[in-house]
Amino acid sequence: MTECRQEVFEFQGQGSRKVTADFSGGHLSSDGGLVFIREMEMKRGTLGRLAGCFTDLREQVFVEHSVEELLRQRVGALALGYEDLIDHDRLRHDPLCALMAGKADVLGEDRLCESDKGKALAGHSTLNRLELGAHGGDGRYKKILARHEEIAALLLEEGVKAIPRKSREIVLDFDATDDPLHGAQEGAFFHGYYRNYCYLPLYCFCGTIPLLAKLRDAKRDASEGTVEELKKMVAAIRRRFGRKARIVVRADSGFARDEIMAWCKENRVFYCLGLARNNRLVARLGKAFGELHAEIKSGQRPMPARRFEDFEYRTRKSWSRARRVVGKAEILDKGQNPRFIVTNLSAEENARFEAGCLYEKFYCARGEMENRIKEAQQDLFADRTSTHWMASNQLRLWFSAFAHLMLSVLRAEVLRGTELAQATVGQIRLKLFKIAARVKISCRRIHLELASAYPYRETFRRAWTNMAAMPAG
Repeated sequence: MTECRQEVFEFQGQGSRKVTADFSGGHLSSDGGLVFIREMEMKRGTLGRLAGCFTDLREQVFVEHSVEELLRQRVGALALGYEDLIDHDRLRHDPLCALMAGKADVLGEDRLCESDKGKALAGHSTLNRLELGAHGGDGRYKKILARHEEIAALLLEEGVKAIPRKSREIVLDFDATDDPLHGAQEGAFFHGYYRNYCYLPLYCFCGTIPLLAKLRDAKRDASEGTVEELKKMVAAIRRRFGRKARIVVRADSGFARDEIMAWCKENRVFYCLGLARNNRLVARLGKAFGELHAEIKSGQRPMPARRFEDFEYRTRKSWSRARRVVGKAEILDKGQNPRFIVTNLSAEENARFEAGCLYEKFYCARGEMENRIKEAQQDLFADRTSTHWMASNQLRLWFSAFAHLMLSVLRAEVLRGTELAQATVGQIRLKLFKIAARVKISCRRIHLELASAYPYRETFRRAWTNMAAMPAG
């Protein structure tokens, strides 16, 4: 029996007109704005340098997808919102994704295997071998080996390079977060605070720029390894900015450890860290709370009310010396809310570091760090650590971090002066990258016909102007 295939699809009409659809549109893409990601890579070459951190043991005469092309495909897709490797089985048909990956044959017409014709990019199995090679090669399938120390060093180097050159104060925000696990992954442990089996990755951001994304198991203190990472960061920052730039470490109470604070003091690095409250600390705010209650009762002060106290404090055992502590005595509708920070910043040197200003303006600004982690995990899928081995999961985390770095630079330099200059990664993706485009390919050019109804044309124009003026390197 002859098989009939539906070619035209009819829907309910609009007045006297029929509504029909077919697949005769030609080469179309929903990611017309990815040309900005491609241009970023062409200007900076970050993923090209990342490719240099891999050892490719494949027989090159049979290789159709270089390591750099695979990385541009994988990291670029993360920036566009494609989190799973299986997504690439469809993306490999998209000529714009092939353009982003650096393919000369964007239509895949010159592929060696007949079944691969029309598929310019690698499929999920090839990308999977790239990731699993981080665990170690097997001499047969996994022949692309990641050199982990070099990748971590490159992320730091590229991140420091992205910090504005004239910066005189560089704030390093550290934090650890949970990465829930849903299988028998290597390194899975139950964390009592998060009440789940998880990894405990350690992050460091300078503003919106990622400098560190280190995957760890959960059987450790949140701050473990911070001093070792600080040594590398401070050295890299001072090589670029000299010794006059003020470096400040900012983090929550999980990082108020004597080892970290002592190292900072010895190396002329400043810190401003949260401090977990205890009975001794709360007692130091007793007078302030009493005065606040009296003022509220007499009507002199409205609710909520707060006052800051500045004093020297030393723990009985864990600290090697007394340190400056700022306490916040705050009364809310629900009752007293004492909070503390410990720092070696001096109010005498700078009025910005007076007790109230230091807490409210400087320390509380670390809340932006939480937004950066949300971007990493929700918008760039840094929590997709679902392979069995920690090494390959760490590689996935780095892929997300490099995507984050590229988009942070794009936001700071390319989107400067536009309505997206302070936008989240998700908003940039929605408003700048997701543009319907028809791709016309000839021997002379690849032309993108973008949607005429695109509502952010002026943003696109200004971003293109900024990109064109952006220096290479």
